[in-house]
Amino acid sequence: MTESIILNDGHSLPEIGFGTYPLRGEEGYLAVRSALDAGYRLIDSAVNYGNEEEVGRAIRDWLKDTGTDRDEIVVQTKIPGRHHEFEAAIASGRDSLATMGLDRIDVLLIHWPNPSVGKFKEAWRALVELREAGVVRTVGVSNFTAEHLAEIIDDSGVTPAINQIELHPYFPQAQMLAEHERLGIVTEAWSPLGKASAPYAEPAVLEAARRHEATPAQVILRWHIERGAVPLPKSGRPERQAENLDVVEFELSDAEVAEISALAREDGRLFGGDPNVHEEM
Repeated sequence: MTESIILNDGHSLPEIGFGTYPLRGEEGYLAVRSALDAGYRLIDSAVNYGNEEEVGRAIRDWLKDTGTDRDEIVVQTKIPGRHHEFEAAIASGRDSLATMGLDRIDVLLIHWPNPSVGKFKEAWRALVELREAGVVRTVGVSNFTAEHLAEIIDDSGVTPAINQIELHPYFPQAQMLAEHERLGIVTEAWSPLGKASAPYAEPAVLEAARRHEATPAQVILRWHIERGAVPLPKSGRPERQAENLDVVEFELSDAEVAEISALAREDGRLFGGDPNVHEEM
């Protein structure tokens, strides 16, 4: 059983979640069902993933079929860049709630800051209002830099509970982790295994896997947890979903964590997604 991480708003998150990009349609529905069967209790979606309907339907059906209490599942989605104006952001959050068919959205994030548009502060104020209205429970951001965080905190007086960022061994983001710790923000990691660039063959990963009788993927996911980040691995295969979740029976040493962190590359980003310049609408 995974442990929980307490957020700065008093709510909590499981220490590992399930990413759903780019799972859609029946494949997405079945993947979310099998992830819930495996034990995932944090499910991550987004308007721009185009799968909120099937994610919500899978969660509703699973809760009904298993009799599980709704409060055991944390449902997370994100508003897109085209909805950053205040009223558009309010409408986006409400639309996501309706599309998912749930009683609430547990976590709502701003997907990217899109700084050239310059409306992410509006969007953040809208998310805070949605939280106050009970449409969402926890609000946060995604792909925000330290500078973007400072702007919305100074503007609103409200610190995000979460910042979901690109984070994997080739791009370990030590400075952002430190800034999040200073501010009391929980770090979530998208593409936590590094996708096609996964460092499974690196000696630091292989040696740790051998010592702990684990797979390289399990070692990397455990590396995230040891650093205080919440990884969001994605897989449509039930056996891989279960394997990715099975990371609580061992711990990495400080030396192992440091060796994997030392795999950092000068710019290890997967696709050049610098939040200061990369934008998604």
